[in-house]
Amino acid sequence: MTDEPEHWYEEDAGPLVRLYAVTRGRGRAPRRELDLTTLLVDARTGTRRPGPEYDAIVDLCRAPLSVAEVSAHLHLPLTLTKVLIGDLLDDGRLTARAPEPTASEPSTDLHVLRAVLAGIRRVQI
Repeated sequence: MTDEPEHWYEEDAGPLVRLYAVTRGRGRAPRRELDLTTLLVDARTGTRRPGPEYDAIVDLCRAPLSVAEVSAHLHLPLTLTKVLIGDLLDDGRLTARAPEPTASEPSTDLHVLRAVLAGIRRVQI
């Protein structure tokens, strides 16, 4: 042991400690409607929150992007990303919607599967 006092710097604490401070310790998003596939887009209205994480999310969402994609682009845990997104939704800065379901007929799916199977068989020969 040394007699020197310990000094802590933000860089030593790491990014998760900063996120803990930004989210004020919230580890769960209060919005249950947010799932991995919820699409987000910049509403171009609402108040601006200070912080690089909030700015990065709004910049990413200039075009529709899913919650999972935002989390991956920012290299942040999904739960914390949802908290930050929830804040931006509450402020009216982002809008969220469920992804549009794809309408495909069963016959089309079967046709695609048969084409894939035929391609696999050609590769195996």
